[in-house]
Amino acid sequence: MRKCKVFVGNSHPELGNMVCERLGIQPAPCVLKKFANGETSVQIGVSVRDEDVYVIQSGSPHVNDHIMELLILVSACKGGSAKKVTAVIPQFPYSKQCKMKKHRGAITARMLANLLIMAGADHVVSMDLHASQMQGFFSKPVDNLYGGPSLAKWIRENVEHYHDAVVVSKNPGGTKRVTALADALKINFAMIHTDRRRSKDLYALNRDLKQLRQRKQSLLRKNRPIVKQGDGPDEEENIILTNGIQTARIRNGHVIGDEEEAAVLESEDEAVQEDGQDITSGNVSDSYALGGTYDANDSDEDEEIEVQSQEKLITLVGNVQNRSAIILDDMIDRPGSFISAAEHMMQNCGAKQVYVVATHGIFTGDCFEQLENSDVIHKIIVTNTYPISRERIEKSKKLVVIDVSSIFAESIRRDHYGESISVLFDSLGAL
Repeated sequence: MRKCKVFVGNSHPELGNMVCERLGIQPAPCVLKKFANGETSVQIGVSVRDEDVYVIQSGSPHVNDHIMELLILVSACKGGSAKKVTAVIPQFPYSKQCKMKKHRGAITARMLANLLIMAGADHVVSMDLHASQMQGFFSKPVDNLYGGPSLAKWIRENVEHYHDAVVVSKNPGGTKRVTALADALKINFAMIHTDRRRSKDLYALNRDLKQLRQRKQSLLRKNRPIVKQGDGPDEEENIILTNGIQTARIRNGHVIGDEEEAAVLESEDEAVQEDGQDITSGNVSDSYALGGTYDANDSDEDEEIEVQSQEKLITLVGNVQNRSAIILDDMIDRPGSFISAAEHMMQNCGAKQVYVVATHGIFTGDCFEQLENSDVIHKIIVTNTYPISRERIEKSKKLVVIDVSSIFAESIRRDHYGESISVLFDSLGAL
């Protein structure tokens, strides 16, 4: 590739080198270091005058340092008279802060987009942005590549009887992403909703263990899809509706079993008799009233650690009985919602296996260890957009890392030669 330079930052050098290897070029020489006072220094070791420059820098555990490194590197290339500077950011940092979730908050993702444009970026390439509306933060072109085709390919090849599997969204905000994958695989989908406001309302009707089990068995018997046959012999049958709603309670991040449920209900009944109060009307925060600050899209996604001990109600809308369940999200950041969703589907809804699938494996803190040690999770599938240590990959029995360097390499090649990259949004046929 003539008149083209690719610089690889320190955030994810493994992915950057794989992209360069697929392009058949060497990473452009540059020196990235820090001064003694903590300031970042960038020195470009080659001429970039009148050339297409691509800077590969992803999110990482040291996200703030690497953002600054990216901005300085982009500015240095622009100052070196580069014809065009493209920031290739596989996992866009601060993408969860793409909207104001609390009063007096900041939309940090928009601020980062402004910084990139001010530094001199003419084009931005990323993968599976947390919200596709983030493309509107930029005044320059943005290509939001999809990891879905790579994930779908792995599911087809590795999930047994994937035609009967169900793609599950662990919160209402991810249903669009889930339905896209379900349509690509031509399988059914389901949704999980977690609500702190109704933790005691629905279960107030079930006062003993026998009633709990009878209610769950009746739900499982009724939980059958309505199937409409195709109009012609060659047309596929159309699944109109999967009816059935299974509910359970979550305490300390885990689903409560039937025996523990009955014990909890007994203690609540005793408390009601002693205090003379109705538990169904208490313990509902006024801040979750209509028009308050409650956000359904991120109800279980961004809750604080101290809220984990609060009791919640988890509801599955859909049918996973005797099927493999595939929990899909754009990133795996914290383990709580994934584990509680998997426990609910395995213990209460009759799922055979649970796969946790995401594009970005961030694994904050001990997230990975908790998912690895969970008995209800069969496999964890992520791509290599975010750096994961080789030691962690080799030691894990559940983790599968899918290489997406070919997608970024092909997007860089097509962009450099002025070709369309829309084919990368739909399939892997061009790779």
